[in-house]
Amino acid sequence: MNEKIVSWEDLHLFLAVARAGGLSPAARITGRSPATLGRRMLALERAMGRELFVRHERGYELTAEARELERELGEVENRISRISRPAGDEVRPLVKISAGTWTTLILLDRLHEIAGDPGDVRLRFVSAEATLDITRREVVIGFRNRRPEDPSLAGRRLAWVEFAAYARPEAPDRWIKVVAETPSAQWLDRRIGTDAVCEVASPRNSLDLALAGKGVALLPTFIGSRQQGLVQRGATISELAHEQWLVTHQDDRHLPEVRRTIERLVRVFARGR
Repeated sequence: MNEKIVSWEDLHLFLAVARAGGLSPAARITGRSPATLGRRMLALERAMGRELFVRHERGYELTAEARELERELGEVENRISRISRPAGDEVRPLVKISAGTWTTLILLDRLHEIAGDPGDVRLRFVSAEATLDITRREVVIGFRNRRPEDPSLAGRRLAWVEFAAYARPEAPDRWIKVVAETPSAQWLDRRIGTDAVCEVASPRNSLDLALAGKGVALLPTFIGSRQQGLVQRGATISELAHEQWLVTHQDDRHLPEVRRTIERLVRVFARGR
């Protein structure tokens, strides 16, 4: 790779596009326009003599060469971040945590316990229903619904999660449907199809509508039972019950800031459940 032709800035933009899955979401992260990113990615491909993306209407799909490049650049990015970290007690290392909507709500509610008092880590929460790639360092710590199978990942079992229907006592007996690629959303889709009082793309909006008395929301019991005014309708749904695991990379879990954060997360969930 000729460093006179290929700059780190272009490679950094490549990482943003690769991780976001397209130009538009990467533009929101980088502050560059989609058109600018498109030109930079095309120029990068030409400079490197490689095809990095398969372009289609749904976004930019990585080629096999690009996936390997993303992995290698992720490692370089982590090394640069650690090497260039300023000395001094006032510097708080960044720990990125990914979790679904409902777990993120719990984490944000207990933020002061996770960050430390006084705070000694800088937390970045990535709330996403999709599973972010810990092996590529998209995040450092992730919450998962099963034990990790990748040997490069370490897991710690946190809790048993159950789901049930919740609504206000006076709410109509009609479901609020979440349109998402989650087991609970797919279960409800199979059950009711299009027969819903409303469809929402964000799981959090189903809770908002239930609190407003508009219908019945399918919620994890650790969320539904905390909501003043909501009551559980019926038994928990056995086929949606699952374990919850805290997962990190084997190489990262012994870093002081990661180790501290993991222990605090475990304590928060031990008390909360």
